[in-house]
Amino acid sequence: MAFFLGSPPPPTRLNFQASSSCSTSSSSSRFNSTAGHVHGFWTSRSKRKPRFPKIFAKASEKEDNDKPAFNPFGFVTDNPSSKSAIQLPESPAEDGNVGQMLSRIEDKGREYGSYIKSGGLRWFVRETGSAASRRGTIVFLHGAPTQSYSYRNVMSQMADSGFHCFAPDWIGFGFSDKPQPGYGFDYTETEFHDGFDKLLDVLGVTSPFFLVVQGFLVGSYGLTWALKNQNKISKLAILNTPLTVSSPIPGLFKQLRIPFLGEFTCQNAIMAERFIEAGSAYVLKLEKAEVYRLPYLSSSGPGFALLEAAKKVNFNELLGEISCGLASGRWDKPILVAWGISDKYLPQSVAEEFQKGNPEVVKLELIEGAGHMPQEDWPEKVVDALRIFF
Repeated sequence: MAFFLGSPPPPTRLNFQASSSCSTSSSSSRFNSTAGHVHGFWTSRSKRKPRFPKIFAKASEKEDNDKPAFNPFGFVTDNPSSKSAIQLPESPAEDGNVGQMLSRIEDKGREYGSYIKSGGLRWFVRETGSAASRRGTIVFLHGAPTQSYSYRNVMSQMADSGFHCFAPDWIGFGFSDKPQPGYGFDYTETEFHDGFDKLLDVLGVTSPFFLVVQGFLVGSYGLTWALKNQNKISKLAILNTPLTVSSPIPGLFKQLRIPFLGEFTCQNAIMAERFIEAGSAYVLKLEKAEVYRLPYLSSSGPGFALLEAAKKVNFNELLGEISCGLASGRWDKPILVAWGISDKYLPQSVAEEFQKGNPEVVKLELIEGAGHMPQEDWPEKVVDALRIFF
């Protein structure tokens, strides 16, 4: 695990220009920073000062009472869900270790899941309902740097409504295999697509099925897969995902592409939970945060998988392909955009701009009280929207 000393760099936004003649115009409504909001990976939503361990506070008081105490663990103690994760007590000898922490949480977060061997790799796949479910099959795809755990409540309720549901952890994420780049998987868009094709075959998912996509990077790859396989999709539901060339890109993905800084960033064990909290109006409960933390805490694999995927992606081309491919005249399958309006990464204007590109096909439903991951923030409202749409 890597620890940053001092203040980390501020988040930045990448602004992209359309690379295709059919891409939508830039949104007239930009996402502006306001007091008390989080707009990047490193920014804390809380204005409260972190409580520093006394061991550092005493040293600081002797040198300069006017200066804040030096705290190498500040990036932990100012994060609400992870205050209890890694923090020095007054007597370090009383502290636990990573092994004890892993032992306590290693069995968490595997609801409805099992391992499926496909293409020489093990995928962790969550499943609810059965093949005999009368309303059809839904496949849920998560984004980076999270996992399919975010869909657990939505999947349970959709199964109760008569749907057969699958939600895999992408290779490199969650509890799926995380091969070292260059040894069977290089984390390119093509490899994610090919791997997903093989997994669908192994799962016996027949076409057409319903597809739900959310999130950055691998979430976007779910949309580009759909563009190449329109005949396999019955209806497409999109939760907060970059959809236009004007979509802001969080600072996390910018940092991952910077030499050396990227290697440190990807080994931050609380990266996923911080990313989720920074995009939402809510603080994760500890038991949820621990599940998102577990893969990054247990090995370096998921961090380096995310690093490699972030280095390989071309966001400009990716967003241009999505906005163009789902526009009028190119895509005619029904699309639901269920959008958490409290998203600190993607403003509501992104969803509105996207709908204007194909108004006859795209239905926009705004979810109040939900942020970047509405399936985690308010699953009941997501279920209501999906039930009606599907």
